[in-house]
Parts: sequence; structure tokens; C-alpha cells
Amino acid sequence: MQVVDRELTRFRQWLAGELSGKVAGPNAAEVRQRVMETPGPRWFGEDRPIRRVHGDAAIFIGGLRALLLQSLHPLAMAAVAAHSGYRGDPWGRLQRTSAFLATTTYGTAEDAERIVAVVRAVHERVQGTASDGRPYAASDPHLLEWVHVAEVDSFLRCHQRYGAEPLDDAGADGYVTDMARIAIELGVPDPPRTRAELAERLRAFRPELAGTPEARAAARFLLLNAPLPLPARPPYAVLAAASVAMLPSWARWPLRLPYLPLTEATAIRAAGHTLVGGLRWVLGAR
Repeated sequence: MQVVDRELTRFRQWLAGELSGKVAGPNAAEVRQRVMETPGPRWFGEDRPIRRVHGDAAIFIGGLRALLLQSLHPLAMAAVAAHSGYRGDPWGRLQRTSAFLATTTYGTAEDAERIVAVVRAVHERVQGTASDGRPYAASDPHLLEWVHVAEVDSFLRCHQRYGAEPLDDAGADGYVTDMARIAIELGVPDPPRTRAELAERLRAFRPELAGTPEARAAARFLLLNAPLPLPARPPYAVLAAASVAMLPSWARWPLRLPYLPLTEATAIRAAGHTLVGGLRWVLGAR
């Protein structure tokens, strides 16, 4: 029995290393140690909702859902398609996003300010013209707000569905408030601070949204063609299905995604809970 337990622990640690390497890069352990253990004041205390949401494995579903939803804004999608390199270097983009979330959520205030400055400098360089002739700039506060509200809505909804400890009403509003702090630092002048404000901002953006060819191509890549080894494809298929199931019905058709309410409420939800539970178990070995 001890041999079995030892081998299981070793396998779990190997899986945790593989997953962390993909999400956070080859030096994931060093990054985690620096972010979590460097002394100094933080933007968010240990009791803040943002730490609970971003520390739960449900964020994997929320992250993919956020990317799909964000792609529906033609100008935001044009910037991503032209400048992000998500096809050529998807893991690098994921690792940069992971580093940003980890540092702003858990890192010192000094490190958080530093990484925000890096992102803002990158945004200043990202500009161009969409296929419909409209100019875009990643530093545009309006586009920054769209990316922000789509992300906050996705992370929160997926946490409330799949998180180990869903937030109560005050905690959910507190999460929106926490995320507003980061949005302001990135250049969003007046981000939503409650769930009601968040829902209203999402409604206000809907007339601007559309399923462009670039958005549908990104959805196909993210859901069907992500560069993964064979063993990772079945769990990723569950992740993809759970992410799509968390999208509002109005976001499906523009991306040519199915809407199967009965299947989503039963089989996909059960599979999503199993997947997130498995991820939670694996990541607990770090």
C-alpha cells in the first residue's frame, strides 16, 4: 500500500509540474515562490474574494470562456489577431497572462505596479486598422473596459458554478470591486464595482459585438486545434465544452457554437465538476 501511495504521489507531482509548466512556464516553481513569499504590502489582503477566485481551478474554465467572449468585439479581436501571436505562441501568451494575474492578485504592490506598467507599455504599441476599416488601439479605455468586463464576468460566473467555495452575494460584489482596482491601473477610468454594474456594462456593449471571421477562427483554434499532446486532449475537450456551456446564448451563434441546454445542464456540468476536481487535486501537489 505504501508503494502505491508513493507512486500515486509521484504521479500527482509530475502532473502538477507538467500543468504548471504549461500555464506558468518552465520556472513556475520559482515564480510562484517569488510572488507568494516576497515580503511587502499587497494590493489585496488574504481575506479578499479575488484571492479565492483566482486560486481555484475553476479559473481554467473561466479563462477560456473569457477569451471566447472577448473575441466578439471586432476591434478587440482585430488587435488580438494582428498582435497577440496566439497561434504561433499560445503557451507563451497563456504564461504571460498567468504571470499578470498571479502578480496583481498575490504579489507585492511594487511587483504589481511593475507588471501593470509593462502591460500598459505593450498596449501603447498595439494599434492598427480592422478589416472593416475602423482604427483600433489596445490602450483605448473603451476596449480595455470590454476586455475587463468579459474577464470579470467569466471568472466570477465559472467560479460560482465550479469553484470549491462559491462566494456569497457580498463576496461576489467584492470580487468585482477587487478587479476594478486592477482595471483602473490598466487605464479603465470607471470600471464596474458591483455585479449589477457589471451586468449593465455587458448589456451596453452588446450592440457593438459581432462574430467576425477572425473571431470564429480564434474560437475554432481555442476549442478544436489547441496544440496539445494526445493525453491532454480528452480533458481539454471537457474544458472546452464546459467553457462554451458557460457562455450566454446570445454569444453562441456569432461564433457558430452549439446551444444544447439539456446536455449542458447534465452531462457537461457533471464532467466539468469532475475535471475541475481533478485539476484541484493535481495542483494541490505543488
